[in-house]
Amino acid sequence: MKKIAALLLALSVSALIACSQEDEVKQTTNSSTQEQKIIIGSHGSDADIWQFIAQSQAAKDAGLDIDVKIIDDGVTLNIATIDGDVDVNAFQSWGFLKDFNKNNGNKLTAIATTYFEPMAVYSSKYKKLDELPNGALVAIPNDTANHARALLLLQKAKLITLKPNFNQATGSVNDIIDNPKQLEFKQIKYAHGPRALPDVDIAVIGNTAAQEGGLNALSDSLFREQNDGSINDMINVLVVKTENKDNPAFSKLEKIYHTEAVKNYIRDNFGGTKIQISQPLASLK
Repeated sequence: MKKIAALLLALSVSALIACSQEDEVKQTTNSSTQEQKIIIGSHGSDADIWQFIAQSQAAKDAGLDIDVKIIDDGVTLNIATIDGDVDVNAFQSWGFLKDFNKNNGNKLTAIATTYFEPMAVYSSKYKKLDELPNGALVAIPNDTANHARALLLLQKAKLITLKPNFNQATGSVNDIIDNPKQLEFKQIKYAHGPRALPDVDIAVIGNTAAQEGGLNALSDSLFREQNDGSINDMINVLVVKTENKDNPAFSKLEKIYHTEAVKNYIRDNFGGTKIQISQPLASLK
């Protein structure tokens, strides 16, 4: 009887050890397959693209759980990234990031390039910029990132001249030093550009707003940014808090962004006006 009791006790202990080992294996497996959550701050068409990516097979295969957080203002979005409310942001150009960092202690770092899309000048009254009369009314976006970019485009079109030290993150109409046509400026919300066309002579409109208003920068604009060597500052980048730049989970995002599925989504939804850019960040400097 004692032998039987000892045998039963030994079997019970063995069973408990086996169950414990099995639980450990399950926990290890669950731990290894657990998805890494990343909060991506964005807005407009960038947010649309990242919401598509969040549901993609590529994101699942990379073990990423992507949550897209909408923040409409660029400076606010960068501050949210610094504060840790956002892990990665996707909205800004290389030039905007550089100027923001100058004013904020280089607390942000780009980790990848994404695309270039042209901001452009549109009109429902004129076919060419040289038809523009003196005192023409010009609509430009009032949000920080696009306001400065619009002024740079008008300078490239030789309609105005800006201060030599014009800041792409904080520059404004107050930085205009020459305005030969005495243009008047009307600051409007970014998304309202197409709707403003009947009431102004020209409007500088970002590509997302233009597309939402049925406009295509490649065929409908009077003047636009060009995809040439001069647009490095206008290439969009993924940005993180500097201390997180080597996070391996974040480094997966560039590869996912440039997969064929994402390229096809962008091609099918943005009329050829979002040009994918995959190049070393060192080439932008």
